[in-house]
Amino acid sequence: MNGKKKEEVRNVVADNRQARRDYQIEETFEAGLVLTGTEVKALREGHATIREAYAAPENDGIWLINATIPEYSAGNRENHEPKRPRKLLLNKRQIAKLAQAVERKGYTIAPLRLYFNERGIAKLEIGIGIGRKAHDKRDVVKERDWSRQQQRLLRDRG
Repeated sequence: MNGKKKEEVRNVVADNRQARRDYQIEETFEAGLVLTGTEVKALREGHATIREAYAAPENDGIWLINATIPEYSAGNRENHEPKRPRKLLLNKRQIAKLAQAVERKGYTIAPLRLYFNERGIAKLEIGIGIGRKAHDKRDVVKERDWSRQQQRLLRDRG
């Protein structure tokens, strides 16, 4: 992450393991989220889904689309809409880089992980990636299984 010391993730709310399988992630970014109060409370309860979500550049920034944060259980009529688009907080250079990457053919901004950092602020790890074909996905799984098998063999012999 650009030469900075990687911070330890404390409270992972949602993890999108499918994105790492479906896309070849080239670069990752950490983004803040513009959330309402009931959305933060629902996240603290551990309810969120980012599996079907994606991020897209709009006129004034990058927006997280199709992410589900269900209504807060103890909320009232002022509760939030579960699937509303949410703005991602990034600096101008990052926004420009992400927008330029999406314009290239085949690139997608995929959310990888939604978590609270050590200060208790909700963060989203996003990655720029190219979609993989079905045979590429199978090759990745075969490689991973073979490396696990090699580790087991080395551990058992030594």
